[in-house]
Amino acid sequence: MTAADTAADAWQRWTEARTAYASAVHGPLALTGTHWLGPEPEEIPGLPGEWWAEGGLVRLGAKSADGLRLEGEVEVLEGEAALRPDTDPAPDRATHGDRRLVPIEREGELALRVFDPAAPARAVFAGIDVFPYAPEWAVPAVFTPFADGGRAVTVPNADGRDRPLEVAGQIAFTLAGETHTLTVSGSDGSRLSGVIADLTSGHETYRFRFITLPAPDAEGRTVLDLNRAYLPPCAFADHFVCPFPPPGNRLPLSVEAGERHVVTG
Repeated sequence: MTAADTAADAWQRWTEARTAYASAVHGPLALTGTHWLGPEPEEIPGLPGEWWAEGGLVRLGAKSADGLRLEGEVEVLEGEAALRPDTDPAPDRATHGDRRLVPIEREGELALRVFDPAAPARAVFAGIDVFPYAPEWAVPAVFTPFADGGRAVTVPNADGRDRPLEVAGQIAFTLAGETHTLTVSGSDGSRLSGVIADLTSGHETYRFRFITLPAPDAEGRTVLDLNRAYLPPCAFADHFVCPFPPPGNRLPLSVEAGERHVVTG
């Protein structure tokens, strides 16, 4: 078996895992709403109980007849409970029937996400359209951290708001004889990640894509494999908050590699 065959086989397993992730019972296609919460108890459409934000926690008040449970608990909730958001090292979740209720925190604001296995998007999902694997789209790259150790750049998000995106440095690489750079996040021995666009974005592919690179070695060396450019969560459901590419991360060429679109049928 050649190295190219091995890489292609690994890529095929990756594409299958991505499809399984997207179509999972509580995967991204199941997201039916992200509800931002204020300090006063309020009702969320289609959900029982009352919900509000207080002290960095999502709080809820419920009666036993509401059928709300803290995830992992057998007994239904009677009274009030506080849920830690996804940014906490030990986050909490709740359930209502088959639905999973996930508290999130973004820039100090709290919201509740509702994942419903009966979401229409799950019912019509027919897969993820991908370009065929091509080894020439996997190239060496060198990571150079920013001298200040990282910074935040403000970028638009899929929900129409601008938010800071933490970035750590740039990768440099060569495609088709031309040198390019991309701004990426991640450092301290961790994997790198980036938000990118190219000349296919918005027509042949989704309007932007994500990419993950192996942790760079001591000399900053890593690999950029654009065969694994993947769709952001907001390609599966409109209720996700996804950052757009930072300045300079639109490649001036057509990257005919990686995931293209969600397929419905």
